[in-house]
Amino acid sequence: MSESHASHSNEVDQLLLNARLRDELEPYLDESISQVGPLPTQRENEYLASMLAWERAPVLPIAEWFSPPLVLPPPSELNDVQLHTLLWETIRRLHAKRIVLDFTDHLSDHQLYCLIYRDILPSYEKKIESSRHYLHWDCANMGDDPEIWLRHYASEEERLGWSDQTGQTPPPHVSPPYPRHLPHHPL
Repeated sequence: MSESHASHSNEVDQLLLNARLRDELEPYLDESISQVGPLPTQRENEYLASMLAWERAPVLPIAEWFSPPLVLPPPSELNDVQLHTLLWETIRRLHAKRIVLDFTDHLSDHQLYCLIYRDILPSYEKKIESSRHYLHWDCANMGDDPEIWLRHYASEEERLGWSDQTGQTPPPHVSPPYPRHLPHHPL
């Protein structure tokens, strides 16, 4: 088969895939699909496939993303060594399910374990089956109170931008007390 014939065949396959994806997305149709473009057909198909995956993804407590469900013992039942070991095992298991914990270095092992136990595992989230999709969990909770992020994680430029935007002086920068090298994935 010649290269031009193979290229044409691939273009036809991409157009057929595009039509199928648009048909499957029809029940979810809103303005976001009409805003697609102009993209090369293959890129548009990737975008449409990711939208379809999002729409079809079940919303489950994160603990139920695991089989059997991930159930941790209450922190009060663990000594420091057990908690540390179980914390790191849990962090690795979360990462295997493409869950990344961001901004954890201000939390002690006990505080991070409690956050996972109390807030993350029972949280209902869309479970998207895609090797490119990661759920980033903001452990500094920047949305509600930016002080932790400003104090420990924000760059000087981000701190100045926040100050210009709010008219407030950011808290002094302090290195986080519990530096960790967690598995990560870029945003």
